Amino acid sequence: MTAALPNLKNYLQSKAGITEEQFEALTQNLKTATIEKGGILLQQGEICHHSFFVEQGLLRSYTIDDSGKEHIIQFATENWIISDRSSIFFNEPSDFFIDAVEPTTFVYLDQQFIHKASEISAAFRIFNEKALQNHIRHLQKRINLLLAATAEQRYLDFIKLYPDVTLRVPQWMIASYLGITPESLSRVRKELAKRNFKPY
Repeated sequence: MTAALPNLKNYLQSKAGITEEQFEALTQNLKTATIEKGGILLQQGEICHHSFFVEQGLLRSYTIDDSGKEHIIQFATENWIISDRSSIFFNEPSDFFIDAVEPTTFVYLDQQFIHKASEISAAFRIFNEKALQNHIRHLQKRINLLLAATAEQRYLDFIKLYPDVTLRVPQWMIASYLGITPESLSRVRKELAKRNFKPY
């Protein structure tokens, strides 16, 4: 398992203080999978039982409104974790879809994994608490940007948060995440280009 999951190993060792021995114990029963572009991991209305660690590829979570329009909530590239925390914790139907933007290899992380990691590593417990608080902080910032920031400010924040996503997804997906139209995004990019701004 260790050789097959270099990104997960590095993630847990560098960020959560997991030792080599602990990693071997934790990953013995982990399940991995590969999904093709467009494949769906979570359907709206289903209960989400796992978080998904992206070993290689790109996932996204999104909702679809009554008119059929998609609203992208999050992207997850290599070394990111994506899920519906509310559905997992409260055992309620999810409001989101999660699918693959690219062919993606991912690891299923369930609550048993989190509990086991917390039991064997005090460093992981601290990391997991910090990760949860950081997730809340990110959501608060995202709400504030959508309510109060200009399209340019949202786009600049997107580039900072997802520096490698800009070249990997179509522009309409970025516009959907930003809550603006593709035309507005095009105008923002042109204006930034005039000021010699290089987004990547």
